[in-house]
Amino acid sequence: MDSAGDARGPLSLNPSNGRWEDEKEKPKVVVIMGPTGSGKSRLAIDLGSRFPIEIINADSMQVYRGLDVLTNKVSLNEQKGVPHHLLGAISPNVEFTAKDFRDSAIPLIDDVLSRSCIPVIVGGTNYYIQALVSPFLLDDSSEDMDESCTRGPSGEDQLDHDLDFGRDSSKYGYDHLKDIDPVSANRIHPNNHRKISQYLSLYARSGIPPSKLLQEKTAENWGRVDNSRYNCCFICVDASLPVLDRYVEQRVDCMIEAGLLNEVFDIYSPKADYTRGLRQAIGVREFENFLGVYEESSSIDLSLSLNSMNKGDKMSLQNLSAVLDSFDNNQPKMLMKEAIEKMKLNTRRLVRRQKRRLSQLQALFGWNINYVDATESISCNSEDLWASEVVEPAAKTIRSFLNENAISMNDSEALNSMGQKLIQRDLWTQYTCKACGDRVLRGAHEWEQHKQGRGHRKRISRLRKSQAYDLQT
Repeated sequence: MDSAGDARGPLSLNPSNGRWEDEKEKPKVVVIMGPTGSGKSRLAIDLGSRFPIEIINADSMQVYRGLDVLTNKVSLNEQKGVPHHLLGAISPNVEFTAKDFRDSAIPLIDDVLSRSCIPVIVGGTNYYIQALVSPFLLDDSSEDMDESCTRGPSGEDQLDHDLDFGRDSSKYGYDHLKDIDPVSANRIHPNNHRKISQYLSLYARSGIPPSKLLQEKTAENWGRVDNSRYNCCFICVDASLPVLDRYVEQRVDCMIEAGLLNEVFDIYSPKADYTRGLRQAIGVREFENFLGVYEESSSIDLSLSLNSMNKGDKMSLQNLSAVLDSFDNNQPKMLMKEAIEKMKLNTRRLVRRQKRRLSQLQALFGWNINYVDATESISCNSEDLWASEVVEPAAKTIRSFLNENAISMNDSEALNSMGQKLIQRDLWTQYTCKACGDRVLRGAHEWEQHKQGRGHRKRISRLRKSQAYDLQT
């Protein structure tokens, strides 16, 4: 185990005037990233036994008070004495933007450094992390929402758009966006009301098409490692998609067992705004139809039926099944099953979206991300494998980081020079896959991922066989 003195040596970095003359003087910060379900929080807490750390949460749903089960917050007992900041600290009814996160996290980092501890930023909301480490921040109304923690399908067999839950679409707003900026309109789904509003607001203030403005600003500043306000050690906890898919699906079932439905009912409202605050979290909107029908058709008050089960406030799958069986029709049962499957589907989509964004940060912006593979430890549920294959490599990387000079400016500029060239053709180029029903892909990176996907390859194979058969007949 590392001594506190060994780890604290390089941390005397923060001069009283708060200015940094060169890269070596920038405050050192550890950032733990990764897709949902990979074990980011677990790794950060385990590192607390090796280094004097304090954790700053960078998950855009865990910052809010409430929905502790649904957002998978680490409990006080699970924190093992490691101080946590911005965890359940924000009112669930407000919008906590990337700018809000940055403005809250910077003084927290200063405080942690003043205590000779290492600030460890932990979370899967990558646009939060970008806002923090970069001195440049897009306007609040035009934050990069590409891998929003809410929902937004992306993956091998999913369209890249927000799910349509039957609400009226803002057709006029989307049509207007198509008129002023067809490139931006092609990037989003017509039902993505929030981003439509953001782009229109940005255009109203600047008079410049959002695609042009964001592309120029992104290429110039957003996310550049050589412009970072901190000297960052980026660690990504990752695992294979099949393993993560199975794990997050099992986790949804565990959440139901632990009382997820009670939490969702507590904030349920038939006319709720699902685009702001805590209601954006995956697992809230999915249950809207079920709760609405359940409340209308139940002769017993829903809150009583939920909260009286199992002699407590937790709804287990067994108890839930008993309640559903008490209804004369199958609609509530069917809606419940659909809600759980939607939650699992949207969580799997989130995993893919986060993975894609991490690849972009590395390939396009030159972030030096150190990957640790949690596949085997998650698959085998092995504490020993977790310690040897995840914790030890991460600790070794941090030790080296705390005792090395920062990346040279020449290396950083070379990485970003490559990234600048890729950005121009990668972020805004649109590809259409005829074989997959005219599915639209954004950027060469996503196009290449799609072509390698099993679903695409199967369709291509079927088309080739069909064409060969047609030629023979």
